[in-house]
Amino acid sequence: MDQNQRPIISMVAGETSGDLLAGRLLSGLRPQLPASLMHGIGGPRMAEHGFVNDWPMDKLAVRGLFEVLAHYREISGIRKQLRQRLLVEKPDVFIGVDAPDFNLDLEIQLKQAGIPTMHYISPSIWAWRGGRIKKIAEAVSHMLVVFPFEEQIYRDAGIPVTYVGHPLAQVIPLEPDVAAARAELGLQPDATVVTILPGSRMSELKYNTEAFIAAAQLLVERDPKIQIVVPMAGAKQRSYYIKLVVDAGLEEVPVLLIDGQSHAAIAAADAVLVASGTASLEVALFKKPMVIAYRMMEASWQVLRHMGYQPWIGLPNIIARDFLVPEFLQRAASPKALADTLWQQLNDAPLRDSLKQRFTDMHHSLLLDTANVSAQAVLELMASRKA
Repeated sequence: MDQNQRPIISMVAGETSGDLLAGRLLSGLRPQLPASLMHGIGGPRMAEHGFVNDWPMDKLAVRGLFEVLAHYREISGIRKQLRQRLLVEKPDVFIGVDAPDFNLDLEIQLKQAGIPTMHYISPSIWAWRGGRIKKIAEAVSHMLVVFPFEEQIYRDAGIPVTYVGHPLAQVIPLEPDVAAARAELGLQPDATVVTILPGSRMSELKYNTEAFIAAAQLLVERDPKIQIVVPMAGAKQRSYYIKLVVDAGLEEVPVLLIDGQSHAAIAAADAVLVASGTASLEVALFKKPMVIAYRMMEASWQVLRHMGYQPWIGLPNIIARDFLVPEFLQRAASPKALADTLWQQLNDAPLRDSLKQRFTDMHHSLLLDTANVSAQAVLELMASRKA
């Protein structure tokens, strides 16, 4: 583009975790490019840095094979319109933030048109669908990865790559303040606290809530002094959660239902029951014992369970290459199994100490100046286009 014109950066983030990642990147990039136009699809963290939304991010926040199919026409239409705009506009760089099913096809077409493409966080090719590395090579000019072990995978495939650390490792303190978190939530300093994180997506709430709250009920029956904390991602999730609990006949289970404040809820906990995903890494960075559990539509499960390459689904276990914490999937995630395992964690001090040390080591391995390292990689890619 003409050097007299302001730089244009287009980005797509498909859900809350992607908005967090992109927001951290933009916090490093915006000061370097104060006049640039940054637009596409994103969330509130990106908007804080002057990012302009062309479509609302929640249009893309759909998970599950069959659930995605129901929204395919709308999502495909959004991608087509964005592609047409970008092919005319020719931004200095396009950055796809997670959402590989949406972004990789778009990146292929943009890269073929001479637009540099960057993808920020690797699809889980090390977990399943490893054949996608060929598609990624076709789509991506440069890959940003957030886990150390991913760098070699891309080097071996001949794809330019930068390890930028994980932004959560900067957001979460190395020594969480448990007393302050409990005071913030109005919990007793010496209480036994179990935090329940059934997921932020509506589909996750649909399939996880009943088993998770039934497990909480069993724990409270064993020890009525246990306090259960359940943070909700928003008003829509809160309303749906309440409906699910009432429908399951679990409305009498004593829980502290809070809006947001998930980090305070994790910091305050003695143990956490968490749906697999980024939240499990947050729990690890808060150095908490946890049980990872996940349920989904049965048809999706029957397809996905045969596609994995490794025995772990939880990020803490994947990073450690070991079963640091237990995982329960689909029917195995019964209320009794979850409650029994949480009870063991609450009452095994040597286990808690061991996990704290392992999670502290993990935290250090993920701690880089992510905002500036990732921003520098973007600037270098943009510069290479002009060279």
